[in-house]
Amino acid sequence: MVSAAADTAQPSMRFPEQPRERIAIASYPFRDHLAGRKDALGGHKLELKEFSVHVAEKFNISKIEPWSEHFRSLDQKYLQEIRAGVEKVGGMIVNIAVDGEHSPYAADKAERQKSVAISKQWVDAAGALGSPSIRSNMPKASDSEPDAQRAADTLSQVVDYAANKNILVNLENDNPVSEDPFFIVQVVEKVNNPWLHALPDFANSLLTGREDHAYQGLQAMFAHTYNICHVKALETNEQGKEFRVDMAKTFGLMRAAHYKGYCSMEFDSPGDPYKGTSELIDTTLKYLSQA
Repeated sequence: MVSAAADTAQPSMRFPEQPRERIAIASYPFRDHLAGRKDALGGHKLELKEFSVHVAEKFNISKIEPWSEHFRSLDQKYLQEIRAGVEKVGGMIVNIAVDGEHSPYAADKAERQKSVAISKQWVDAAGALGSPSIRSNMPKASDSEPDAQRAADTLSQVVDYAANKNILVNLENDNPVSEDPFFIVQVVEKVNNPWLHALPDFANSLLTGREDHAYQGLQAMFAHTYNICHVKALETNEQGKEFRVDMAKTFGLMRAAHYKGYCSMEFDSPGDPYKGTSELIDTTLKYLSQA
């Protein structure tokens, strides 16, 4: 199937060439330091509108990737406060990582439409914030196994809406069941729209314990990636077992795919996220400088 918006202008972002300018900092690793939508106002935690300035001071990086749970609301005045914080450091939001509770492939049509409605709200928020894209998630459905055709039909509605606002939609290999890298590639290919792309996360698929599958999946995803990927050195499963990323191999897959977009630092290991993020930045700079 080809969705209606496939005939509209394709995205044409111009990416920086300097390695440091290609790096963004995800807000997710700092969830213990950043206020979330459920936290009381006026607490001791940093507010999202302050995050860009904080990141610039700590890491000398001007780009961020905020997580949806760090937004207190989608009120226009509130969004403009966040945008003002970004502009204060001459930065940008490179993507918004959106987590929703409704599955786009659920058998229940009402459930699927709820996922569409939420994604459209975040597309509008991205437009207000000057973000070129959102990451829309695909949570497990309670009434269905992963279904690529239903997911594609649902996401086509979101992507058509986003394309009309010049906003990209990305899908990440986050959940190993409903967001398997090859399932994501299948959905992207079924939708067949230049405004829908893959968002490869370096580590998430390793949690399955199927290393070859994980790296082959990343390779397949990078062939469909446009503006954002998640750099991560390792993940830890619920039993505390660590799965380490072969960084040379993964950056090699990125380079082979001629990927020119942003690399978002998403430290997600035990320990200090500030130290971990600094180490990810150093590693990323090393490999991007070799490209």
